[in-house]
Amino acid sequence: MATFLYKLGRLAFRRRRLVALVWVALLALAGVGAATASAPTSSSFSIPGTEAQKAFDLLEQRFPGASADGATARIVFKAPANEKMTDAAHKAEVREIVGELSDGSDQIASVTDPYDAKAVSQDGSTAYIQVSYKVNSMEMTETTRTALEEAGADARTQGMTVEIGGDALQVTPETGSTEIIGVAVAAVVLVITFGSLVAAGLPLLTALIGVGVGVSTITALATVLDLGSTTSTLAMMIGLAVGIDYALFIVSRYRAELAEGREREEAAGRAVGTAGSAVVFAGLTVVIALVGLAVVNIPMLSKMGFAAAGTVVIAVLIALTLIPAGLGFVGKRVHGRKDRRAIENREAGEGAEEKANMGTRWARFVLRRPVAVLVTAVVGLGVIAVPASSLEMGLPDDGSQPTSTTQRKAYDLLSDGFGPGFNGPLMLVIDGKANNNAKETATEVSDKVKKMDGVVAVTPSTLNKTGDTATITVIPKDRPSSVETEDLVHSIRDTGDEIEAQRGADVLVSGATAMNADFSQKMNDALIPYLALVVGLAFLLLMLVFRSVLVPLKAALGFLLSVVAALGAVVAVFQWGWLGSLIGVEQTGPVMSMMPIFMVGVVFGLAMDYEVFLVTRMREAFVHGERADEAIVTGFRHGARVVTAAAVIMIAVFAGFIGSSESMIKMIGFGLAIAVFFDAFVVRMAIVPAVLALLGNKAWWLPRWLDRALPNVDVEGEALHRQLADAPGGPDGGPGSERELART
Repeated sequence: MATFLYKLGRLAFRRRRLVALVWVALLALAGVGAATASAPTSSSFSIPGTEAQKAFDLLEQRFPGASADGATARIVFKAPANEKMTDAAHKAEVREIVGELSDGSDQIASVTDPYDAKAVSQDGSTAYIQVSYKVNSMEMTETTRTALEEAGADARTQGMTVEIGGDALQVTPETGSTEIIGVAVAAVVLVITFGSLVAAGLPLLTALIGVGVGVSTITALATVLDLGSTTSTLAMMIGLAVGIDYALFIVSRYRAELAEGREREEAAGRAVGTAGSAVVFAGLTVVIALVGLAVVNIPMLSKMGFAAAGTVVIAVLIALTLIPAGLGFVGKRVHGRKDRRAIENREAGEGAEEKANMGTRWARFVLRRPVAVLVTAVVGLGVIAVPASSLEMGLPDDGSQPTSTTQRKAYDLLSDGFGPGFNGPLMLVIDGKANNNAKETATEVSDKVKKMDGVVAVTPSTLNKTGDTATITVIPKDRPSSVETEDLVHSIRDTGDEIEAQRGADVLVSGATAMNADFSQKMNDALIPYLALVVGLAFLLLMLVFRSVLVPLKAALGFLLSVVAALGAVVAVFQWGWLGSLIGVEQTGPVMSMMPIFMVGVVFGLAMDYEVFLVTRMREAFVHGERADEAIVTGFRHGARVVTAAAVIMIAVFAGFIGSSESMIKMIGFGLAIAVFFDAFVVRMAIVPAVLALLGNKAWWLPRWLDRALPNVDVEGEALHRQLADAPGGPDGGPGSERELART
């Protein structure tokens, strides 16, 4: 592989104008596709194989006019002090709004009058209008959305408080200015690392091109593939981070090759042949982790994983082609003035002896005290991981929105006026088609559910036109995301199973809370198979890279430690509220259900990046004859500064998404940022050298039979160096030399 990539790097360097033109054309093509594509709809959230999804599908089939998948809204009214919503003036105003909404758009399926539907609180202070739409929120026209937003304008003039909740006002989440700050921090880190504006700008430019191509392609295909708004956000988050990192490693290796006296084209070829090999395998681990999300069998999550994986593939291709092409354009300016002077002095024989850098000093420190460093790092991460034992999972609702939003205010008004459970009613669907007993079964279900603890109200059953299916609405006592409400779902399902056994009618529980419970269970059930698949494939991949059994094992165990510690930090901040105000967490609650499996997938791929980049250089030194301890120092001397810079950049990019108004994006940004911090600076920088120091030569042990069975992918470029050294004319050029090899 190293030889092929060496040739590719030199080819891209020589044909730099063509390579640059191709990528610019791809960016323009993707941009045009995104600009001309129809507006994306909201991705349908389905969980195949669950009871809640089965009930939802049955509703669509048996109640075709109910628009089960349409958007919903609740316009909540609160009367002024010492007044009631049943007062004549307020009652007339609310009913006028009901009429205006009903006649104002053909996208509306139904509008309920709160006085007919008994949607007025017992004390008369609060009432709400329920609005159902025929389309989802992304398909709503601007006229329909505006009519909803302005529905309570006249009521406000009468002193009423009017807020609107529900998913009808859902829009694409804003990431905020902190995302730009993350990119700015990345630029500063690159300038400090390289000491050259040109060298710092190249990784940023190429990463932005890669993200532009990836996100524009996702936008262009969003409608066709039914992609949600968070899909492009995730792709941007990961694509930007790995794009900068991959470019950083190749540019850094290119500068090192130039410092050793290589010609520019030769240096580009060697950089892509060595660091580029590490980029390919690092990218493969990320792709495996993201594509593996399909194991969970939740379409939305699978699409997010595939889209993000596609962006990572683009980042790898750009690093292997556009980076060497860009290096051809920048010339010697890839080095700062100080570095250029040092190279000139070294070539003239005037250079002073190279001083040990921070990476060298740290590696030597760890080699002197490996046990102390290992114990401190493991115990530290173990303590941070403790909150993960209290993990509670759920799906975000309007209660997790910022307190300044109308959705959150409507949520709070409903909770105060009717009780928390009104924000998440349960929908019971009784399928009596088999024995023609839907009505009788619904009556029995209602009677039993009314007697359950945690139930506030049960509405009378509603039959469909054919009379074979009934629905019942159950109002829980507690908020939708509470453990008590989830327990109620399980209790109703247990009762439904008993009735089904007696009467032969299916009793299904759906609604947001039931969907939440099923989603959480689905995540839990998929976690172990997903871990086995991703870690198993990555273990085999790393065994190919490092020709070792213990190094991949250490990498996997270190990752598990860092991801559990990161989950502990997420629980402490988002569930317990520790330091939550610093990042804008206004409402604590359960951790998003997909967070554990999502972090496992994404963080594993990113963690293996640093393992590959850092340990590959150690392996390269060991293969070329250095002792095991010397190889550790060499790996840190060449790789620690670059890995540190890459980690800081990735943390800055992920942390930039903490400013998002969407709680899910905020949590993902924080979780990924803290996980990269733990993995890069504690696991890779402390635990890895400590374990390798304790293992010594055994770290690179591989059974002979396995060594013969595994293909040699030559990531460290051993075969490439041997070919270049053996080529006629030697490594410095001439007939049959490196240039000749590049053409063969």
